[in-house]
Amino acid sequence: MTQTIQLDAELLYTDLLRGVQTLIAATAQPVVLAGITSGGAWLAERLQRELGLPGDAGVISSSMHRDDFAQRGLAMSAQTVLPFDVNGAHVILIDDVLYTGRTLRAVINELFDYGRPASVQLAVLVDRGGRELPIQANVCAATLSLPASQQLELARDDNGRFRFVLENKDL
Repeated sequence: MTQTIQLDAELLYTDLLRGVQTLIAATAQPVVLAGITSGGAWLAERLQRELGLPGDAGVISSSMHRDDFAQRGLAMSAQTVLPFDVNGAHVILIDDVLYTGRTLRAVINELFDYGRPASVQLAVLVDRGGRELPIQANVCAATLSLPASQQLELARDDNGRFRFVLENKDL
């Protein structure tokens, strides 16, 4: 069963935008954005444009470094494209929903396949708790608790506006 959750993704995006602006102002240069496929990539693309940052935001996939690769296989989502030099850059990873931390662990492994960044920070739209690894966001627009039987995903309409979709999944 799929339903739209009553959490205003556009309003939270505004909070995320302010948080990322503050993070960039407090971080040495060069700062680059990399969005985690797919929701984080959408957010990073829009942040890049609205913050007036040069070039394109990167897209980073967790699929090659997942600890459940044998069960999931290669995801059909976008693969990693980093249109900047990772070496020495201050990378801000952007994600839609932070949950167990396992996707972030895989993403960090993927990022280091491309070089050695000076620092890595994390900005997320929603932290839903349930961490299995010691990972936390530097910027978080909202925190909420959901049972493990529910999955929260960011969706984007044809006009680029965001909304959340809540799905019940079998455990």
